[in-house]
Amino acid sequence: MKESKISKNVLPVSVGLQPSLDAENMKPKIPQNKKRLVSISLLAIAIGIVVSLVAKFLMYIINLITNISFYGTLAGAGNPSNNHLGIWGIFIPAIGGLIVGLMIYYGSIGIRGHGIPEAMEQILTNKSKINPNIVYLKPISSAIAIGTGGPFGAEGPVIATGGALGSAVGQILKITDKERKILLSAGAAAGMAAVFGSPIASIFLAIELLLFEFSPRSLIPIALACITGAAGHHLLFSSQPIFPMRNVAVASNIALLWYSVIGIAIGFLSILSTKLVFWSEDLFKKIPIHFMWYPAIGGLIVGVIGYFAPRTLGVGYYNITDILSGHLTFNLILSLATLKFLSWAIALGSGTSGGTLAPLFTIGGATGLLLGLFINRYFPHAGVALPMAALIGMSAMFAGASRALLTSIIFAIESTGQSNALLPLLAACSASYFISFFFMKTTIMTEKIFRKGVKVPESYEPDALERIKVSQVLTSSFPMLKEDDKIEDAQKKLAETSEDVDYIIITDQNGNYKGFLNWRSLWEADTSTEKLGQLLINTDKTPINDNASLIEAIQILLEEKEDVLPVISNIDQHFIGLLTNRNVLSAYKILLDQDKEFDPSISLKRKRLKAIAKGHQLYEQWKAHR
Repeated sequence: MKESKISKNVLPVSVGLQPSLDAENMKPKIPQNKKRLVSISLLAIAIGIVVSLVAKFLMYIINLITNISFYGTLAGAGNPSNNHLGIWGIFIPAIGGLIVGLMIYYGSIGIRGHGIPEAMEQILTNKSKINPNIVYLKPISSAIAIGTGGPFGAEGPVIATGGALGSAVGQILKITDKERKILLSAGAAAGMAAVFGSPIASIFLAIELLLFEFSPRSLIPIALACITGAAGHHLLFSSQPIFPMRNVAVASNIALLWYSVIGIAIGFLSILSTKLVFWSEDLFKKIPIHFMWYPAIGGLIVGVIGYFAPRTLGVGYYNITDILSGHLTFNLILSLATLKFLSWAIALGSGTSGGTLAPLFTIGGATGLLLGLFINRYFPHAGVALPMAALIGMSAMFAGASRALLTSIIFAIESTGQSNALLPLLAACSASYFISFFFMKTTIMTEKIFRKGVKVPESYEPDALERIKVSQVLTSSFPMLKEDDKIEDAQKKLAETSEDVDYIIITDQNGNYKGFLNWRSLWEADTSTEKLGQLLINTDKTPINDNASLIEAIQILLEEKEDVLPVISNIDQHFIGLLTNRNVLSAYKILLDQDKEFDPSISLKRKRLKAIAKGHQLYEQWKAHR
């Protein structure tokens, strides 16, 4: 063995570092803090309780404002579509928009929009820090906008308020940015569960649109928050599905094909919905007045449309129930598919405050029902059930517009209790998702922040470096010099080598590891210094086990602001080499190159040639035995 070289395979056995590590209380591996997870989970439950109360309060305020605005009373069903104001009803949404505009101007610009994109932006750009004023400004402004006839759902404001509450708690307490993101997502997801009573769909909403990860540290708190929100829904609202409908039968294969066709059509409609909303927003920006007036102008247009189609006003959850139950005439279905679409897109584009899930469900459900009627008329043996067509239209619309595929499928089942709809929902939502993904770069959730230059993750893959162990990349060899060697002699020895040297390992006379030097520090050293050992500093560098992942190594490198780590064997705790930044980057490059490889693992050509050769051999054997 050459004394001047060292690698993980040739380094002589040396004394272990474990006594020194124990003395300094150093642990190479970074453990997960499960006590922190318990604390965050308890906070998530508390946030879920508060958000449930916020949901109930918001629904009450919306009904109260609706009754006062359209009926002049304090009690009633809170349904603006039955008002008798006539042409005067046109101005009610405009007045509501004016009040919201003033709240935006004097309160916070953060109350604009439907909540989810704003939460996404804060997660991606501002360490999940949302202005605490949103906690009360968002529900109040949304209640005014919706209560005066705005064509929005109450779920968006509750989701935004829950997210703001979670973020505010995270800003008050001493927690990390990642934990604050978890609390923000937990509050938002709990808001959806509290409104719709759909805890599983709410968990997937957080994963697909807010968290951008899937791990126990985030899943557990969010699941507990969603369970709490759903319990609040059952206690404060109802334990029954929010959109009851007749039981649907299991779909035939032919019907599944037609439901997929409906999903494709809804996918193109979801693209149109996004384009129309932001086309409307761009038009408002061209109006030469302050943006605080935009909600009032949008509200006036909403009022005009509501005059001709009163069912387009307000939350309209009853519209979804009627669509799924088949209690609407053809003209009403058509007006919800078109005029509700137009009213919602213009109002949202004006920058007012309100939710977008319920409008998407209404528009998609009505369109799905219209497509089901068309298919049954011209293809009577297709086996398409109209309630099912409406349900998959509702779900596919959200899947295409938001690309929250799993959320859309699970929500439809949870909100209606129709487990037989699973396959049709999967077929239609996948088709809609496919169309949206291939024909639209952004979604209704990401277009606004994309225009600001914020990139939203599209995949939630585990970190590639978690799959690689330190031992797999510890291949570099380094010169090995003794601590008693003279500086001048060491410089001459290194000058004679033709290899690219980054570091030099220093040992004692018996070959036991003492530390390492950067080659530059050796070249710049004063030759009057007698020995190499005098150049060693910080000999207590935190080592890492060879079976640790590269992501753990990177954490230590970043925390200690180092470029290299000593590596010890997991078996006997002996020093076996050095891990450098170059090792990590090389490993990462290999992983990236693997994603670009398209070589088949099985060669059909080779197998064909082997089969021919085997056949020829059998033929020759057969001839020999004749």
